[in-house]
Amino acid sequence: MTGITRLLVLAFPILAMSSTQETKIGEYVLFVGTYTAKASKGIYAYRFAPASNKLISLGLVADTPNPSFLAIDRTGRFLYAVNELEKYKGEASGSVSAFAINQGNAKLSQLNEVSSRGTDPCYVSLDRSGNYVFVANYGGSVAVFPVLKDGSLGEAVSFVQHAGSGLDRERQEGPHAHWIGITPENRFVMAADLGIDKVLVYRFIDKNGGISPNSPAFVKLEPGSGPRHLDFHPNAGFVYVLNELQSKINVFSYEPQLGALEPLQSIATVPKEFSSTNHPAEIRVHPNGKFLFASNRGHDSIAVFSIDQKRGTLSLVGYFSSQGKKPRNFEIDPTGSHLFVANQDSGNIVIFGIDEKTGKLTPSRQVLHVDSPVCLKFVPVSGTRKR
Repeated sequence: MTGITRLLVLAFPILAMSSTQETKIGEYVLFVGTYTAKASKGIYAYRFAPASNKLISLGLVADTPNPSFLAIDRTGRFLYAVNELEKYKGEASGSVSAFAINQGNAKLSQLNEVSSRGTDPCYVSLDRSGNYVFVANYGGSVAVFPVLKDGSLGEAVSFVQHAGSGLDRERQEGPHAHWIGITPENRFVMAADLGIDKVLVYRFIDKNGGISPNSPAFVKLEPGSGPRHLDFHPNAGFVYVLNELQSKINVFSYEPQLGALEPLQSIATVPKEFSSTNHPAEIRVHPNGKFLFASNRGHDSIAVFSIDQKRGTLSLVGYFSSQGKKPRNFEIDPTGSHLFVANQDSGNIVIFGIDEKTGKLTPSRQVLHVDSPVCLKFVPVSGTRKR
């Protein structure tokens, strides 16, 4: 593939193990959300030991339809999944499921399931306190749900239907909310809407889960951009917005007192010479704040950028083959040393080593085979954090 760095050295072996072997301190469970139209049945899990690079397959841990995005609460005891559906209990809506995580075998026990208040929910996250769950519905709306004492979800306490359309008549005929999340200081909620080329900003009331338009209420991106996901710099006031329809990343400065975004840079996620169709899917800033990663569906690569620590701007490090087709979601392990890539169409999850000095990626020998993997989330095995 044009412009992709192909690394031939297989730097670290990941060994598949049986689930009967003992767990050591410092291990994590990797939960895998999938689409279930084909062979997949729901959410799968693996136990991962970063120190030894060993993986244990735990198999199917929850039989649930189209759990296309997952979120873990801050205690590591509960998992929330959108069920990306167009119908729920006879209504035009998808649903959101709450699960308790069994700390012994990572099995998920469903606590309850509620309407997402819109069709095709595609993203779920929590506020910093873990008291509220946010959901983006691709049908064009966002909703907020309270987390009850037992980890289950109450009915939505806030709901906003977006309005408008965009330049692309096929993909932007109406609003398509694709990402929603809390700002680092827990003061604002941001939502990326692919259909209307906006990142909307809401004031968040943590006492009751209320959201209301900020002033300014949104930042408008270039027509036809299609903002899909975004991420925050962990140590500075910068926001990075991934645009699915134009294969670009927009960099903004972020003012936490006002919730204001100011544009700094726009940079492509694929090489100039690449002319085929490409739709970026995921964006993530490394926990050390030095690097940014973005997945390219079409170019089938992970684009790696270095981050200027003062200005927040990006410089290309390189493009690295995803070792599969249609890399949708990816996740950096809690140690910051590995990047797991979910290739949706080839049905494989590839583990890369991350060079801590350059951000460059090196593929491992181990490939996990899961049908239609689309979301990856880690949780500590011990789950010792308190609510």
